[in-house]
Amino acid sequence: RLADLLYEVGTMRKLARMHRQVLMTDDLSDNIATHSFRVAIIGALRAEMEGADVSKVVLMCLLHDFGEVRSNDHNCVHKRYVTIDEEAIRNEQLGSLPTPLFASIAGEYMARQTKEAKLGKDADLLDQILLLREYEWQGNKEARTWLYGKGKKVGKRRIQNLQFKSSQRLGEALYTREPSQWWEHLWTSKNKK
Repeated sequence: RLADLLYEVGTMRKLARMHRQVLMTDDLSDNIATHSFRVAIIGALRAEMEGADVSKVVLMCLLHDFGEVRSNDHNCVHKRYVTIDEEAIRNEQLGSLPTPLFASIAGEYMARQTKEAKLGKDADLLDQILLLREYEWQGNKEARTWLYGKGKKVGKRRIQNLQFKSSQRLGEALYTREPSQWWEHLWTSKNKK
């Protein structure tokens, strides 16, 4: 059963995230696995800052889209027409493992009642801000609309969905920092001797 699960985990690398259709981009590096990895890093940092259980949040972040291996990812248009039985997927996918940990953690995340689950969701949303900022930086006008809205609804739209004040502060920083600023102080024209 564990071998099957590990092969199933590997398929996450092959599952494109479906916002490509509505964001009009074909970013081959953006898949469920790469998204889950950055969400886990964000979740670990956020959990430590909030005094939450870091290990639990990281595991929640790694598992938060794991059901999409079986149901696929759906964008904002797909969701209008598709119903997904997430509980059935979670029970079949994780409930038969020799340990109940993964099913328990995934269920806690889906319920969104604990501090850890809320931090995990904030991490998921913060990764979406990061991705949209990266796309905006590359000139994607649709990503800009997703980030700021249009018409009378212009503003930093994504921040309002974050549950923790510290997540909102990080969201503000993501809106103001340029995606390439992280390496500004590192570049050099000379090789190290």
